[in-house]
Amino acid sequence: MTMTRTLPLSPRRQMAQRALRHRGLILSGAVLLAIVLIAILAPVIAPHDPYRQSLVTRLRPPVWLGGTWQYPLGTDALGRDMLSRLIYGARVSLMIGLISAGVSMVIGTVLGISAGYFGGRVDSFVQYLINVRLAMPVILVALAAVSLLGGSLLIVTMVMGLLLWDRFAVVLRAATMQVRSMEYIAAADMLGATQPRILWKDVLPNVMSHLIVILTLEMAHAIILEAGLSFLGLGVQPPTPSWGLMISEGKELLLFDSWLIMIPGVALFLLVFSINMFGDGIRDVTAPEGRN
Repeated sequence: MTMTRTLPLSPRRQMAQRALRHRGLILSGAVLLAIVLIAILAPVIAPHDPYRQSLVTRLRPPVWLGGTWQYPLGTDALGRDMLSRLIYGARVSLMIGLISAGVSMVIGTVLGISAGYFGGRVDSFVQYLINVRLAMPVILVALAAVSLLGGSLLIVTMVMGLLLWDRFAVVLRAATMQVRSMEYIAAADMLGATQPRILWKDVLPNVMSHLIVILTLEMAHAIILEAGLSFLGLGVQPPTPSWGLMISEGKELLLFDSWLIMIPGVALFLLVFSINMFGDGIRDVTAPEGRN
């Protein structure tokens, strides 16, 4: 009787199997994919022009409150279709989240990896920058900056990108200090590899899992921050469809037409919750030994 010998699975296949068994990762990934597709296909699937106003059709209720299928989610106080504005608002939220988190990722990654790898004065300088940043409340600084510079989409995005890099720097500094002590880093140094090559080829790939998790968290943070600024009237300016702005526009009718706030609020909650859940799933899949 011959015995068949099974080869061990590669780390990538093991990670893929863990991802397929992680229900939270699959569910949140499906929701995020659906929101991204809706944002990309907004001009095709939106039933109406999100900017078109009509006082004749203002404050039409959604279908579950007696409205018609012509406006499934009703209309706002200016007669604009809520469904169309919700679809186009997904574009604004995703764009702000991705660009802001991307800018923060670049700044925080450069500072964190430099501090963790070089140590000494570089580490002391980066820690000083981190402490200065942590001493500034994000929401207050963002409010002041947007008030002075204006509330355009570009300014809001860049202000948040320049304020949310500290978590990247802190986490990647600690991760890089652990990677720096590994034998393959010393071997690469002894073989004559330059420091930029070591940082790019050896250090960065080994801290990438931390980077992806922090990226998802900061993306959700940026979306929530933009919604808060828009709610206060200092974020994305009308008539641009933004979920935070839609909530702000409906707050005066909260007691009479609560669905004006409920619809964009649920959409915002679903997006942020899915992003956080997706990031948590990535952490579970990439570091299963640290999870129960």
